[in-house]
Amino acid sequence: MKKQLHNLLSGAIIGIGLSSFPLQTLATTTVEVYKSPTCGCCGKWVDHMKAHGFTVITKDVGNKEIRKKVGMSESLGSCHTALVNGYVMEGHIPAPDIIRFLKEKPDALGLAVPDMPHGSPGMEGQRVDPYNVLKVNAPGQLRRDTEIYSRHNFPQTRKETSSAPAVTSDNESGNGISIMRLKN
Repeated sequence: MKKQLHNLLSGAIIGIGLSSFPLQTLATTTVEVYKSPTCGCCGKWVDHMKAHGFTVITKDVGNKEIRKKVGMSESLGSCHTALVNGYVMEGHIPAPDIIRFLKEKPDALGLAVPDMPHGSPGMEGQRVDPYNVLKVNAPGQLRRDTEIYSRHNFPQTRKETSSAPAVTSDNESGNGISIMRLKN
């Protein structure tokens, strides 16, 4: 009986230790953020990343030079550029998407949320727009050549409107919802 209890407790301790491994790894993951010193939404995104366990180092020098240096196309540009574990993260990407991306370790340049969509992390407010997180596979890749990695704030992805009808491409449903299109 004592041996069974010992084995059970040992197994539980090992299981707990292994299950917390990714969280411990994340806590030591450093994100280097290049942004303007006066950009409030960038500061809010940095806070969002810290709240999700990342260590963040900010460089208040703007992001145009680093974006060009790392090969992120201007067509994918936003107000800040982050470097993490050899990947480039452009714009207001939700931390859970970055965490998933880092776990997957794809052969890619990184992720991007072009522009500054309302309702994305750091851009919270009364207005909420649908937006895509784009997977950028290679340096210099243009927006039209990226892959959609995840979607946010689309009616079919919102829990509270999960029963909403599908939005048609030409908005013929007349429900007033418009979806941003990727630029060609």
